Amino acid sequence: MAKLNENFLKLAPSYLFSDIAKKVAAYKEAHPDKRIIRLGIGDVTQPLAPAVIEAMHKAVDEMASADTFRGYGPEQGYDFLRKAILENDFLVRGIPLDMDEIFINDGAKSDTGNIGDILARDNVIGVTDPIYPVYIDSNVMAGRAGDHADGLWTDIVYMPCNGDNDFTPSLPEKKVDVVYLCYPNNPTGTVITRQQLKAWVDYALQNDVLIMYDAAYEAYIQDEGIPHSIYEIEGAKQVAIEFHSFSKTAGFTGTRCGYTVVPKSVKARTSDGERVSLNQIWLRRQCTKFNGTSYITQRGAEAAYTPEGKAQVKATIAYYMENARIMREAFAGMGIKTYGGENAPYIWVQTPHGMTSWEFFDALLQEANVVGTPGVGFGPAGEGYFRFTAFGQKEDCLEAMERVKRWLQG
Repeated sequence: MAKLNENFLKLAPSYLFSDIAKKVAAYKEAHPDKRIIRLGIGDVTQPLAPAVIEAMHKAVDEMASADTFRGYGPEQGYDFLRKAILENDFLVRGIPLDMDEIFINDGAKSDTGNIGDILARDNVIGVTDPIYPVYIDSNVMAGRAGDHADGLWTDIVYMPCNGDNDFTPSLPEKKVDVVYLCYPNNPTGTVITRQQLKAWVDYALQNDVLIMYDAAYEAYIQDEGIPHSIYEIEGAKQVAIEFHSFSKTAGFTGTRCGYTVVPKSVKARTSDGERVSLNQIWLRRQCTKFNGTSYITQRGAEAAYTPEGKAQVKATIAYYMENARIMREAFAGMGIKTYGGENAPYIWVQTPHGMTSWEFFDALLQEANVVGTPGVGFGPAGEGYFRFTAFGQKEDCLEAMERVKRWLQG
């Protein structure tokens, strides 16, 4: 009989958002007359940009003719999209990269979870807390997390982020080999300054640490002083892998496309001390275990970089950031401590009246018929906090805030 990877048994029986879905479904079944406003899962609601739709229609038409039909594409992505990414996301910011350092994927979640395939099991992982669950869960699956006790994994090094330290993690006190950073942050919506990011890069260079930098929400940055890429910091190309996504930037949550940057200068050590570039190792992994992102999808992503596409995507981002402003100001008016929502589409609030995260979730659902995400679902340091997303319809955001206000102040 086949033997199981027993690390999977260490995971919680279901994903955070599955638990939320079950609670909402049960409430909806018991109260079919109630209209629930969902501001929890970070799924977008605005349609794809017209320029993207036009490009995808054209690509579909190409597939209908033998002369323009496309079969298997390159696992690392078509050059037309990699070139557009290089020119628009990096060269304009003074960041030189080679096109073969850019790998197209089917969304940042895939690569942030799969990147561990090319790393040894005995690497020590450091994470900010709270954190996007995939970073930890994928390392649990790989056997790097140890055992779960009192809400923490024994072999993971946690760097708590909360109101006391303004959600800025301290450098690890213990030795780590790999650190996950996400800015603008999911779930807290907070950002990192250039000086703070430089401290992390300097730390990684001095201590031979690999940084996994998730920049999925960089397009939402409004403050010109906040870095969009870790590669804006000198030396980062020696120590950092960076992840990007078209999901929230250009509405590709149902279309699936993103990319990962693995500079050739980023290296890892073999058991006998040899330093090996991770770029070719990741290429080999992708060519074996990834079919590539569809041609049609990549043409759509390319169109997001056209002048028309940029303007349309920018307008959609502005729509979501207006939602964020509405919620941020509404919570502040209710006397609720609020973070984020200025350079990110997430609003992180401190739960009122000393409620736990799940107590607030249940009360919010039952009393206001509004759904958000319990902060503790993102890690122990998230207890007492709650995440709202700005990806809903503006009308729903306005109504949700009125409902919450009536409940809390009624």
